[in-house]
Amino acid sequence: MGGDTARVLVVVGAGYDDMVETRELRYFVAVAEELHFGRAAQRLAMAQPPLSRAIQQLERRLGVVLLHRSSRAITLTKAGSVLLREARFALEAVEAAERRTRRAAADRPGLVLAAKAGASSELLSKLLDAYAAEPDAVAVEVVLRGPSEPESLLRNGSADVALLHRPYDTTAGFDTEDLHTEQQIVVLPAGHPLANRPYVSMAEVNALTDLPLPRWPRPDGSYPEGPGPQVRDHTQLTQLIRLGRACAVMPESLRAQLRDDHAVVPVPDAAAVTTVIAWPPHSRSKAVADLVRTAIRL
Repeated sequence: MGGDTARVLVVVGAGYDDMVETRELRYFVAVAEELHFGRAAQRLAMAQPPLSRAIQQLERRLGVVLLHRSSRAITLTKAGSVLLREARFALEAVEAAERRTRRAAADRPGLVLAAKAGASSELLSKLLDAYAAEPDAVAVEVVLRGPSEPESLLRNGSADVALLHRPYDTTAGFDTEDLHTEQQIVVLPAGHPLANRPYVSMAEVNALTDLPLPRWPRPDGSYPEGPGPQVRDHTQLTQLIRLGRACAVMPESLRAQLRDDHAVVPVPDAAAVTTVIAWPPHSRSKAVADLVRTAIRL
């Protein structure tokens, strides 16, 4: 990121009235994530001694201990864990501001709308058609990504607006409007013993050890622990279900995209899924406001 001189305010100790630079936050995040000064210095392409001094200076300025250091290991203090979380948000916000500023200055301004591939397809199509009919509509670039990516694209400034799904996506920090709420279904291989049931419970779904639920990647690309297969998109998932290697709980609207070799059963006690349109709270874009109003009308 080319903003070493930019400054962001973070929570600090009493009597501290200066601001912490993004450069210092990047240094700390690297050390906190690596928990090793040598690896962090290599990641930052700098020497280790100045990195150590920078972290010590940051601790003095904040008036707190961020790292427990020993001859064997480095661990985060409670204050260090808080700063790591807040620093990630702060750096992400700075990068997002840079991206949105560059796009605003482009010769052909438009909107970038992020959505999950295969999800809310009918709603997305209606939204794009309705917005295009507006007199002041601008060009909309639609970016279709994996399940966790639209939220990340909106947070890092690569997208102006996104269609997200609670409870699967975190909408904290965004302005949102609810568009649609639906129940969930379990998708099974055709011919499965549960396929003829009028409904099943989540307890029964979780008990299907021969058809484990899939593991989707986290925003950082890692996968949670568990017996289920690692998946990145719905095409991969539906094939695994057809092969009898997994089942999946998903919004009822995705039923229309399934083939005859899948069985679908309602899961009444699964959390309802709400599709929301989300945008940055500080956005002053007329185009974003117009798109949101169009989505609400639909």
